[in-house]
Amino acid sequence: MTDKKQDLNDQKLQDLNNDGVDRRGFLKCMAWAGTGLVWTLSGGVPMSRAFAKGHDQSMGKGGDFSFVQISDSHIGFSKPANPDVTATLQTAINKINAMPRTPEFIIHTGDLSQLSKPSEFDTLDQTLKEASAKQIYFVPGEHDMLSDNGEQYLQRYGKGTKGTGWSSFDHKGVHFVGLVNVANLKAGGMGSLGNEQIEWLEDDLKGRSASTPIVLYAHIPLWTVYPDWGWGTDDSEQALSYVKRFGSVTVLNGHIHQIMQKVEGKVSFHTAMSTAFPQPAPGTAPSAGPMKVPADQLQRVLGITDVNYLVSGHSLAVVDSPLADSMSSAQGNGAGSGGK
Repeated sequence: MTDKKQDLNDQKLQDLNNDGVDRRGFLKCMAWAGTGLVWTLSGGVPMSRAFAKGHDQSMGKGGDFSFVQISDSHIGFSKPANPDVTATLQTAINKINAMPRTPEFIIHTGDLSQLSKPSEFDTLDQTLKEASAKQIYFVPGEHDMLSDNGEQYLQRYGKGTKGTGWSSFDHKGVHFVGLVNVANLKAGGMGSLGNEQIEWLEDDLKGRSASTPIVLYAHIPLWTVYPDWGWGTDDSEQALSYVKRFGSVTVLNGHIHQIMQKVEGKVSFHTAMSTAFPQPAPGTAPSAGPMKVPADQLQRVLGITDVNYLVSGHSLAVVDSPLADSMSSAQGNGAGSGGK
């Protein structure tokens, strides 16, 4: 890439659409404003604008296909931060069902449950049955592996996967890879993929054209957000080296319960809001954990992520949508703090 082209790309990444978001200052959380970002990938350059700034509602209708990411449902959690997480998950499902175009599938990026109890998984299953998108792909969070090293999770949601639950699939020209980075947490809670899974990923991507859009998804961020709180994956660099040759790579994560994003080359990293409760921005509290907000603000910091692919046009749009603008009558309650 020439210096002139690189300068142009840097300028686009920094101030496109005058939305006030510095792409290089990636520890910028948009969740607190109750907005989100629309990402468009054009010519290999990811660009964004604030969701609230004239978002075209027809975007969900025109893509070759769309899917939705939900994350961190924490069914079974009942502390003051949200004493009814099932209700807010139901609100999220209602929001998905109200979309102008039914998503072709849902990806859940982990922490389905709070304590990996059978009753919690049962409640989750009953709620998700109401989703208009019937195909759901899962990866586990650390809360889904508390009681039995993830055996129950694998029995319910891991059929046909490898190892502790990793897998891949293709859909309309896009290659999706679900990774597990919670089975062997490192000191401080940092995620870890492990050699076996990284070798599998290398093999899985071999032989695929560099023009194939790639979507990686895992629970803990695959980029280092805030290591003091374990918000990162210690061996992600090696795994990500295998996707650098691809022209379009999107990495979707949960775990931190807030929207953050980073662009590195042609790789766009994106973390999602929770459907259960928010967590503080990095370094703004003594530790991570459920964060109390006023009851009337809770659904502004919970939400879903809608992803639309225009494969023929080589473009991608990612829209974060808070629950607060849902027409559903289901309401969450504010409050509390506690362990993550």
